[in-house]
Amino acid sequence: MKITAIKTYAGTFGNRSRGLLKVETDEGLYGWGEAYSVGPDKSVEPIADYIFEMIKGEDPRRIEYIMLKLFQQFRFPPGGTGLAVMSAVDHALWDISGKAAGLPVYMLLGGTVRDRVRVYHGIGGNAKNVAERAHELHETWGFTVFKTSPYQVDIEAERWGRVCSAAARFFEDVRAATPDGWEFAFDPHARIFEPVRALQLANALAPYDPYFYEEPLRPEHLPAWSRLRSQMQVPLATGESLYTRFEFLELMAAQGADIIQPDVCVCGGLLEMRKIAAIAEAHYVTMAPHNPMGPLATAVNVHFAAATPSFKILEYVLPVGTEWEQCIIDPYLPEDGYLPLRDTPGLGIDVDEETVKDNEVVHWQRTCYVRPDGSTGYI
Repeated sequence: MKITAIKTYAGTFGNRSRGLLKVETDEGLYGWGEAYSVGPDKSVEPIADYIFEMIKGEDPRRIEYIMLKLFQQFRFPPGGTGLAVMSAVDHALWDISGKAAGLPVYMLLGGTVRDRVRVYHGIGGNAKNVAERAHELHETWGFTVFKTSPYQVDIEAERWGRVCSAAARFFEDVRAATPDGWEFAFDPHARIFEPVRALQLANALAPYDPYFYEEPLRPEHLPAWSRLRSQMQVPLATGESLYTRFEFLELMAAQGADIIQPDVCVCGGLLEMRKIAAIAEAHYVTMAPHNPMGPLATAVNVHFAAATPSFKILEYVLPVGTEWEQCIIDPYLPEDGYLPLRDTPGLGIDVDEETVKDNEVVHWQRTCYVRPDGSTGYI
């Protein structure tokens, strides 16, 4: 079997542009992958064309060989945009390999260690909005784990003590309006520059038992993470902004996190996630993959979670009522707050290619916050 083509499709799904990728073979088998929207909307296609010239004619089932070859032929670290496309290629290779073997991908990873995959959903707004939406998601889909922002006032304009006290009142009110057994995680979204402020906010939330406290700081300076974790009373999570096993090894060796959150659409793909998972297990660290993505990314994560002992929970976005419903055939949907496994060969999901072709790209980019003094803040 040989790789004969890589096709890319760009479209807008929800609030941002996405890149999908299809790897084709001379035996008629094909696989799909999803790239993270790290950089420019149109960056996926030229990088995929570049990658194709490196791997055309290769056997798509030689995943370890192909991914190693890509890393080596890029020569310099491929960075966010390069790794996003490499990740999508990796997804497609696993999809093809499973189809060729007549097995779901998780069987190629050693088989299942669990029967279903627990998921959580993000919610925004004030305490009333969050509680109401949590009840809706529970009644319809069975969710019992949720994530939200701790910020209830303008963090750039208000005194930090008020930011922390507002967050505490917010969480207290959410707890009062929801069942005691439900879990709530909080995501400061790397907007806090000073570690002491991240600690103060964590301490404000701690009395109400957060599920985890996600990425309060930027990821670049690991000693700050080590110090923060050693002082915190709640589980510290991070990883969506990190790449490959080497960066995660540094984080875990520094004891900088309780939970890591690699993204299968940017870290290098499923193969790389498995290597990261092995390192995590050896450091007694669990995994809650970053996944604000579409149904293709979710499918890859389901197979990863099914076969990975150190998996904890998966971030999940409902495709219902979005453009994904028209483009993705039979997406994974939750039952009682879990995604059921499938025995379909490959990733167990397919794409309506004609519909994807008609989904136009609407330019999207991240925009920095502007502080009262006119300087820019982290997103």
